[in-house]
Amino acid sequence: MTAPSLTIDVVSDVMCPWCYIGKRRLEDALAEVRNEFDVEVRWRPYQLDPTLPKEGKDRKQYLEDKFGGATGAAQAYATVRAAGEEEEIPFAFDKIKVSANTLDAHRLIRWAGSLGLPAQHQMVELLFKAYFEDGKSLGDDAVLIEAAEQVGLETPVVERLLSGDADRDTVAAEIDQARQMGVTGVPCFIIDMQYAVVGAQSAEALADAMRKIVASRGKEAAGNDNG
Repeated sequence: MTAPSLTIDVVSDVMCPWCYIGKRRLEDALAEVRNEFDVEVRWRPYQLDPTLPKEGKDRKQYLEDKFGGATGAAQAYATVRAAGEEEEIPFAFDKIKVSANTLDAHRLIRWAGSLGLPAQHQMVELLFKAYFEDGKSLGDDAVLIEAAEQVGLETPVVERLLSGDADRDTVAAEIDQARQMGVTGVPCFIIDMQYAVVGAQSAEALADAMRKIVASRGKEAAGNDNG
């Protein structure tokens, strides 16, 4: 008997620490259901702050402005750090000097997808790690090209694409589409393009959502047979 299949579109921004946490929890959920059904995961772009310049803004000042001062920023990130520790993510916020525009990072994730979904998944991981663990700027072409090389994208091609506008409008349109669908925060896990799980939910919650969706298909099929 063929295992049921699901698609999960993860709407995410690589400058969002909760998205990194959500990625880990999704991976745990997928491990939990791996013998029950097949799941295809696709990464979709979102920008928490599209107004940021490519070269970035001073992160300390940016966070203080966002959270109403140093105390507010510290409190917000203490919660994130604690959640990261539970998922064995060694957040190194002190290393991060700038918060940069992530549009080029999302273009890179899209291009990695041309090599297959595993390469796209690896690209997302590399960018999260570069930013949150190594403190590198997501607006720095050298950082993006280094990640591209690791997933197997050709450096000259990526350099040429980054220097132009390739897929810029396409990525922006995807972000607009997500907002039109009602996505206002990330991560957002859209299952089978019908059901949304919002926020960095636990692995158990994500696995349960997948099971409920598969079970609902069976009920619908039974209803159709009877009707």
